[in-house]
Amino acid sequence: MGRAKADDDTHEPLAKLLGLLSSPWTMLILHRLHTDGPTRFGELRRRVGAISTKTLTERLRLFEAEGLVSRHYEPTVPPKVTYSLTERVMELESVIMELDRIAERWYGSGKKKRT
Repeated sequence: MGRAKADDDTHEPLAKLLGLLSSPWTMLILHRLHTDGPTRFGELRRRVGAISTKTLTERLRLFEAEGLVSRHYEPTVPPKVTYSLTERVMELESVIMELDRIAERWYGSGKKKRT
């Protein structure tokens, strides 16, 4: 039984990262921010698609807590909030772009995935 505990400890950082990245909307939000650069909340919600305001807010708060996204608030009327990627998330740039290339090959340009 002691062996299983050691294995769990070894994979804990990977499990945490995979849990974060595999949650709904995560990769799409990170891809949009990577592609579009700093983006206001409303525009990000439109570009992501069918995501609810509540879900996007929760995701962005989590990303900010994890150091993946920075939030810039300007106290104007109405308030202006802009989100951008941090240097930390840029370590994932190659992963995000590779997933984008695979998605384009599988589903882009009217092509359908082979079964």
